[in-house]
Amino acid sequence: MKKKSANIFLGKKILVYGLGRTGISSYEFLKKKALVYLFDDNPETVKKINKKCISLKELKRIKFDKIIISPGIDISNCKLSNFLKKNFLKIYTDLDIFYSFFKNDCFTITGTNGKSTTCKLLHEVLLDQKFDTKLVGNIGNPILSSKNIKKKTIFVVEASSYQLEYSKIFRSRFAVILNISPDHIERHKTINKYVKAKFNLINNQRKGNLAFVKKNDYLISNIIKHNKFKSTIIEVNQKNFDKYINKLENNYFFTDSNKENLSFVLAISKKFNFKKRLLEKTIRNFRGLKYRQQIIYKKKDLTIINDSKSTSFSSTISLLKVYSNIYWILGGVNKKKDKFILSKKYFKKINAFIFGKNKKFFNQELNGKIKFKNFSNLEKALKKIFKLIKKDKITKKTLLFSPCAASFDSFKNFEDRGIYFNKLIKKNLNGI
Repeated sequence: MKKKSANIFLGKKILVYGLGRTGISSYEFLKKKALVYLFDDNPETVKKINKKCISLKELKRIKFDKIIISPGIDISNCKLSNFLKKNFLKIYTDLDIFYSFFKNDCFTITGTNGKSTTCKLLHEVLLDQKFDTKLVGNIGNPILSSKNIKKKTIFVVEASSYQLEYSKIFRSRFAVILNISPDHIERHKTINKYVKAKFNLINNQRKGNLAFVKKNDYLISNIIKHNKFKSTIIEVNQKNFDKYINKLENNYFFTDSNKENLSFVLAISKKFNFKKRLLEKTIRNFRGLKYRQQIIYKKKDLTIINDSKSTSFSSTISLLKVYSNIYWILGGVNKKKDKFILSKKYFKKINAFIFGKNKKFFNQELNGKIKFKNFSNLEKALKKIFKLIKKDKITKKTLLFSPCAASFDSFKNFEDRGIYFNKLIKKNLNGI
């Protein structure tokens, strides 16, 4: 008699729902290990992937053992909403598949802001410390697309609330929650549900595992205070690292938000006794990621920053605090319950230029606080700004593109928006 496999996915009837990069990677990984069916809400996506998908009619006839949903699938707002609610216990994610086949050490990083930057920095630190490591997850490389995985391979995983919300068995030996502020409320419905999704990462840990969390973050501290966890909680206080960070002399870590990102990497490095000389070399050489607080032009009188990744006020505020005479471009599809909270002492040095779909929201948030003008599109906003810059006699000026909004009113994604901004800048700089 054959011994029954302990793996919950092997040989099962599995539906993969949502055929973006994550969904396709799940299919490719499972197709020789299970009987896999594909479904997507969008007919155009189905055409592009050139793979056989089942119809709604077929789907209703099949009794699936497991359902893998992509991060972009919102159970309460999709074609299979009723079906998913009825079969909720069968729902898993690509993280669950990974964990069922591999037990490698993972540093899994989540939070509202700074995930990608922290993941990238930690990954570079691990590489320079001579670890075999892979950077995966929400940063753009699905975890199941990884090749040449060895027992000693360490994964740095960027995990979104969308993934963590529906993951059931994924367990990360090392968990990181950078910060939490209201975000994705249109999906999670309440801030409590959003926080709960993030904390699934720690709730699934075992005794002996480590969880690094931000100290003095109200939403995080409140959960830590009122709950017991199996793992060891390490609270990271950025202020404890400020003097050391300043000595490293990397202008990228000029803002509070990037100091915070770095402080987590330093806390991890301290815990694991990484070689100090190599660590400092990595930090000094770190240049960040494209479209994330990225300085794309700098001369003595003008600094231009492409922060297209910014989708909320909380991700932008650290930049508004440290630069002066700011021409701030923002707008797009705002996040539900997002709030502009900045001390009055900064208001005088900021002029806002608003474009995109939800100008009314941004007008309401900024009214009576800072000066602003509305524009029908990004190109017109920039034309106006460059006219003003030419006349502006103040020596130090900052052109900040930090939209505080999603991009899908006018662009495919934040990368597409960032590329377009760079093109417009190049065009306008030729006239200076």
